[in-house]
Amino acid sequence: MKKKKILKYTGMAISILAVSEVSWMAYCGYAWGWGPFAKLHDMKTARLPGNGDAYDLEQVKPSSDITLSGKTIVFLGSSVTYGAASQGISFADYLERQEGCIAVKEAVSGTTLVAECVDSYIERLNTLAVDKADLFICQLSTNDATQKKPLGKISASTTIEDFDTHTVAGAIEYIIAYAQNTWNCPVLFYTNPKYDSAEYEKMVMLLEKIQEKWGIGIINMWNNETFNNLSDKQSRFYMADSIHPTKAGYLEWWLPYMEKEIKTYYAGNPF
Repeated sequence: MKKKKILKYTGMAISILAVSEVSWMAYCGYAWGWGPFAKLHDMKTARLPGNGDAYDLEQVKPSSDITLSGKTIVFLGSSVTYGAASQGISFADYLERQEGCIAVKEAVSGTTLVAECVDSYIERLNTLAVDKADLFICQLSTNDATQKKPLGKISASTTIEDFDTHTVAGAIEYIIAYAQNTWNCPVLFYTNPKYDSAEYEKMVMLLEKIQEKWGIGIINMWNNETFNNLSDKQSRFYMADSIHPTKAGYLEWWLPYMEKEIKTYYAGNPF
């Protein structure tokens, strides 16, 4: 009888721990990208028409343009940079294959700019072993908006130790300072296209003000009306949900625009 009670309590303890673990990952924003959750998500998105074989990396032909050829580009981001709804393929992978650059894709689904969880942008950036970068590109994470992280205020300082990395403003400034101090290279941020989020819109506005201070580049898909002008049919084909593109979305919609913007900014900002 005692053994049964012990087994019962042990089972309850394991269940509580499991629930706590998933709850913690949900709080950090990436429970759906873990273990069985990731497999279920991948199985679902793999069946989308926009993730068909016609949009595999192997279908992309190398460009004859040498602007980015051989250049090391560090991509820091979360699920959109990773390609969470497109079998781990994003615009960064297509760009690497097409342009002949070296893409260092440091992307973990569900993570935030704000330094709170172990996989935050800043935590991963601080441990990134890259000796040389010709360009640094950072995603303005939608997760900070979803999790309603505090915006904070732009600092009067440019010293990296002065930034409050528990706010969006401080985290962005820290990332800019770190990239410039570490690699002395141009820094670009990119936004998501327009979707229904007042919180993300505030983050885009904040990023524009930070640009005025630091002179960084922004690929602002959020405010580009022409870029966002998709038909309902195109939206269903190019997007797995309101935030994450399919492979076709990255290849046919994002890549031509991103490629042009990245090349223009890189060519105009020699370091």
